[in-house]
Amino acid sequence: MENKKSWIAPTILGIALILALVWGYNEYTVKNELGVALENNYQRLFFDVKKHVENVQVNLSKAMLSESRDQNVLLLSQIMNESYFAQDKLGQMPVSHADTAKTEKFLNQAADYSFHLIQTHLKGQPLTKEQKSELGSLQKNSANFNNELAKLQSQLADKNFVMGALNQRQNKKVREGNEKVFQASITNIEKNMAKTPELIYDGPFSDQMMNKKPVGLHGNDVSKKEAENIAMDFIGRDRVQEITAFEEGDHASSMRIPSYTFNIRPKNTSKELAIYMGVSRKGGKVLWMANSRPVPKGKLTIKEAQDKALKYLKEKGFDSMESNYYLKHDGTILFNFVYKENNVIVYPDLIKVKVALDNGEIVGFDASTYYLNHQARNIESPQITEIEARDRVKTDFNINSTRLALIPKGKNEILCYEFKGKHNNGDFIVYINAKDGTEEQILQIIKDENGTLTF
Repeated sequence: MENKKSWIAPTILGIALILALVWGYNEYTVKNELGVALENNYQRLFFDVKKHVENVQVNLSKAMLSESRDQNVLLLSQIMNESYFAQDKLGQMPVSHADTAKTEKFLNQAADYSFHLIQTHLKGQPLTKEQKSELGSLQKNSANFNNELAKLQSQLADKNFVMGALNQRQNKKVREGNEKVFQASITNIEKNMAKTPELIYDGPFSDQMMNKKPVGLHGNDVSKKEAENIAMDFIGRDRVQEITAFEEGDHASSMRIPSYTFNIRPKNTSKELAIYMGVSRKGGKVLWMANSRPVPKGKLTIKEAQDKALKYLKEKGFDSMESNYYLKHDGTILFNFVYKENNVIVYPDLIKVKVALDNGEIVGFDASTYYLNHQARNIESPQITEIEARDRVKTDFNINSTRLALIPKGKNEILCYEFKGKHNNGDFIVYINAKDGTEEQILQIIKDENGTLTF
């Protein structure tokens, strides 16, 4: 009997050991699968950036040659979209915003200048020699950008580079080698972007506006440690397993809004699925947040996702925000929210919120534009009536809604009547100056299964 009992403990221990090994192997397998998924996501983002920039370069070359107004409007629209897409994908890469500040500026200006030229065309004005020269400068920079991306692609292939290693605690030599290759290439791109000549035009990303100081940030500068605490509070301290600050790039102090960038690892999550966040030095405000987790297709409706985004904004202290437009992409939906003051829509005060459609988690947040522009305003009353403003709109434009809106124009903000309606089966928005009745802007609303955009 004693001999039989003597086998019980070893047997139990043996079973426990087997179970532990199985559990450990499963954890290892899951971790590897997540690592592969994230690495594939980074690789896809890199190639997407490269593809979008190539399209920008090709379309800029075509626009420089085209003499057709309709063809130019089409090409400039494509340049604008490809620039936006490239910037969005670049923002999801495991790189500090300080290291890509000038590259992001170039992409913003390519999109914004294209939009400016579209408006010029719509007014019946052909492109001038000076404007075509500006397009030539943008085309040259896009070519430089493409060359550097091609070199980086070749280097990454030769060195079996793993992008995910940039935010993992791997072997020190491996990590430092990866960072040296990647950061050197990013630095070369930034140097080329720094050579962009100043663009003189009236737009939110013109050089005169890019140098604008944020008016929505107040108080003293915060230290890196204080910013770290702000970042953890924003996510929820009980969720944070580990937080690491990115090294500050050479251009950190010259960023549009100088900030600290953090890599946050949530609890019960692999290191690969980090959350990135930027906190302003002045005032210590969270400017943006990006959750890098892959998002599968989900079943949330647009209304359910919008409600979650609005609830999130209120929890973060943003009241009086109204959903404007949205765009679905890769299992997520991105909402544009604008501030509303005394029944006036304030378009300069913009916040973007990205919602995962699988579970409603907020995986993206960008309040940079809001903090650049938000301030106490004395919005004057209209000097013409709504009826008088309607008389300035085309007679066969079927208006279905009207409201007051504050829109940006260069360095100024203009109070307008916003008329939404239809013309020849197309959806449009017409902005009439509420002071003197000038037609300030016309936007076309493009709707498809992925969302609503304006041009």
